[in-house]
Amino acid sequence: MNELLKVEQLGMTRDGQELFSNLSFTLKEDDWLTVVGPSGGGKSTLLKALAHLEQPTTGTVELNNGNSDLTIAEYRQTVSYAVQSAQLFGNTVRDNLNLPFEVRGLEPNEKRQQTGLVQMGLDPLYLDKEIEELSGGQRQRVGVLRNLLFPPTVLLLDEITTGLDQESKQVLWQVIRDLQKEHHFAVVSVTHDQGEITGAAWQLTIGEGKVGFSHE
Repeated sequence: MNELLKVEQLGMTRDGQELFSNLSFTLKEDDWLTVVGPSGGGKSTLLKALAHLEQPTTGTVELNNGNSDLTIAEYRQTVSYAVQSAQLFGNTVRDNLNLPFEVRGLEPNEKRQQTGLVQMGLDPLYLDKEIEELSGGQRQRVGVLRNLLFPPTVLLLDEITTGLDQESKQVLWQVIRDLQKEHHFAVVSVTHDQGEITGAAWQLTIGEGKVGFSHE
């Protein structure tokens, strides 16, 4: 499997408190790393460092694509970060699903958007649905679809199923796993969901300044 992202000697300190240090790992095609640990232990901070949203105290995060000259915008198209309670904008679903095309200088592809909505278990007519009319689970599906219309090299998931009904959880995970099989991107997922943790093949625990890996 090709290496996609390399993390070397990563450390994060916040307000004088060391969240983690000397964290090193490599993500390869089709990898799925589940990150667990107590609240406030540094899990989300790790994802933000991987997404280049926060500067680590020590260490490096590098894509293994041979291109070190990516702009921040280009990097974030390649390493995509999806959060709990997706922040949707504008008035309609279309406004949000147009964004991935617009940032790449492309014309929005309505057929592709509608196909994505169907994959997410939503009616293709939702493309013109008002954001305020969506349920919490529907909003999250639209938010994650926004990340996946152009599948990334690495997908970062920050507790994306927290507070969702079981149907929405199942739909999201199935879509992500199906797309991973097709496009071979790596996933790093932060979760407190016991079902997700139990099924994790590769797990990273962060807490009290310590880190540890375990494999199935």
